Amino acid sequence: MGIRLGCIADDFTGATDLANNLVRAGMRVVQLIDVPSEGAGQPVDADAVVIALKSRTVPAADAVEASLRALAWLRSVGAEQIYFKYCSTFDSTPAGNIGPVTEALMDALDADFTVATPAFPDNGRTVFKGHLFVGDVLLGESSMRHHPLTPMTDSNLVSVLGAQTTRPVGLIDHTVVAGGADAIRARIDELRAEGVEMAIADAVSNDDLVRLGEAVRGLPLVTAGSGLAIGLPSNWGFKPSPAAAQLPPPGGHQAIVSGSVSAATNGQVREFLRSGRPGFSVDPMRIAAGEDVAGEALAFAEAHLTDGPVLVYSTETPDAVRTVQGRLGAAEAGELVEQTLARVAQGLVERGVRRLVVAGGETSGAVVQALGITGLRIGPQIDPGVPWCAATLPDGDTLHITLKSGNFGGPDFFSASFALLDGDAS
Repeated sequence: MGIRLGCIADDFTGATDLANNLVRAGMRVVQLIDVPSEGAGQPVDADAVVIALKSRTVPAADAVEASLRALAWLRSVGAEQIYFKYCSTFDSTPAGNIGPVTEALMDALDADFTVATPAFPDNGRTVFKGHLFVGDVLLGESSMRHHPLTPMTDSNLVSVLGAQTTRPVGLIDHTVVAGGADAIRARIDELRAEGVEMAIADAVSNDDLVRLGEAVRGLPLVTAGSGLAIGLPSNWGFKPSPAAAQLPPPGGHQAIVSGSVSAATNGQVREFLRSGRPGFSVDPMRIAAGEDVAGEALAFAEAHLTDGPVLVYSTETPDAVRTVQGRLGAAEAGELVEQTLARVAQGLVERGVRRLVVAGGETSGAVVQALGITGLRIGPQIDPGVPWCAATLPDGDTLHITLKSGNFGGPDFFSASFALLDGDAS
């Protein structure tokens, strides 16, 4: 049938989050790690392709360049509609990258209008009157206001997106969305007539996302978190199919590598350690001093792998993160931790780990690149937005891996992940 939906995700966990929702809605999905260096124009045996970039926190010009390369590849394989996927907390800065990338994709596709909605109600992300809520609090009052790279202090997405783009930004509010696809399309026509080219769309429920999905059927480009993915596959007649999430049986040791500083991951690390499981804390200051922290972490892990999952983590409180950044600089501190954890992940795989949980978008990107993973098969959902995946390692072995956004998952996510995978295989 050809590629119906071509997706560009601005980080690796977000890509699996999106692919997970598409698979659950019945699409066969191939997720690629970065833009393939070859194969442009060649047939792809999938209904949707998700290209995972590491572009969320790079300079806006670099994010635009990477996204346009991804778009060119997706168009070469015949993608009918393009989906630009960003975080459900709209992670960005006044300089971008959501606005600049959206503008560049619109220009390349000759699109005069698109929608933007990070809503994902299953994970507590809702948009009401253009304002993004994280659970019961506004985005600007949530823990995201302390994010070390993309602190979000403004909850008004019309304002946030408007600061990043030269194109007028409008709103499709909840009363319109509740009216269904025809009402949404009529509102889009009104906005177009007013010269508006981008619109934040309210969504407080999955039903809203389904209505939005139907309404944007004819747009060449949509932009959203992963939530809108539940409303698009039915446009091509796809229906949910459990068979789409089958993975090979798992084996090997279990490990967790966590580089996220989000409140959710902080809680997951605390719960794992509270349960008596072994964990090794990575200290950025010791890395900066030239100490072999990765080697110590691997020696620690090797002593515990036969007894169950081992955690290597760099999770810190917001105050601790600010202290490290003040001494090293935000970019350097993040890079040091990411590369150290990527080395740890390589060493864990060399030591027989074949079930690996990675927490944090930037960490996930560094890990999959270090492991030489070029594609993922999407499997069963652990928590909303987080599936198990299967990857083929360069030596031909299968690695079961999950790439978890820092904000996602319940307190017992780490233990629950392995329980689900092993249960799924039995």
